[in-house]
Amino acid sequence: MIFYFSGTGNTRWAAKEVAKATNEQLFYIPDVISGDCTFTLQPDERIGFVFPIHGWRPPVLVLKFISKLHIDHSGHYTYALVTAGDSIGLAMDYLSRPLAEKGMHIDSAFSLIMPESYVGLPFMDVDPKEREKRKKQKAAADLQRYISVIDKREKGVNELIFGPLPGFFSGPVGSFFVKHLITDKPFHVDSDKCIGCGTCEKVCPVDDISLIDYQEKKVPEWNHNGECLTCFSCYHHCPVKAIEYGHRTKHKGQYFFKL
Repeated sequence: MIFYFSGTGNTRWAAKEVAKATNEQLFYIPDVISGDCTFTLQPDERIGFVFPIHGWRPPVLVLKFISKLHIDHSGHYTYALVTAGDSIGLAMDYLSRPLAEKGMHIDSAFSLIMPESYVGLPFMDVDPKEREKRKKQKAAADLQRYISVIDKREKGVNELIFGPLPGFFSGPVGSFFVKHLITDKPFHVDSDKCIGCGTCEKVCPVDDISLIDYQEKKVPEWNHNGECLTCFSCYHHCPVKAIEYGHRTKHKGQYFFKL
């Protein structure tokens, strides 16, 4: 049983690869979090948590899901697989704490370095195409090695890229990220560029976008429902780059996972 979240597709690819190799069922967290989050495992099922790193921490949606999770985990192998553009800091600590409150612990943990998709800070942009290609190639090889560990239920394996000053980035910087950078307020659309395709509404994982009438087409409007993750899925998937995040995404690239 694999619980996963993905915005721009890096993690979806990884989760599907693991599910295919281990014959485990996939659950997309945005699809199940509105329910009672009660799950029943088969005797030999593993429990996997697969998600991207947001601000050197697990996404708030993942932590919210774990707080609601009800599952008989006794005797079941549990692992975490995370994706990041460069490093994960102490994100596993921030995952382990709410799991411990449920009586759960991670047997093995892995990080995959994938193409960068966070563009919400002035100094951050998507990777150049050649670096994107190299990251994907290495991630594919690393993932096969991780899958072997997961399939064999090996414990105590921790292949994680913490990066420099992990406590600082997951601590003070991560706290600033959660308090000030996870917001939909800066998102806006250039109504003249928008073609009214509705892609942004479809890809938003938390239903924070609605289409409204504008002249003879429909354009996106953010609902400000308090659920936005700043995953930038709407920005990256827009086929005409009509969506911006304040002035921070001007002249920046777009990325979503494609083989």
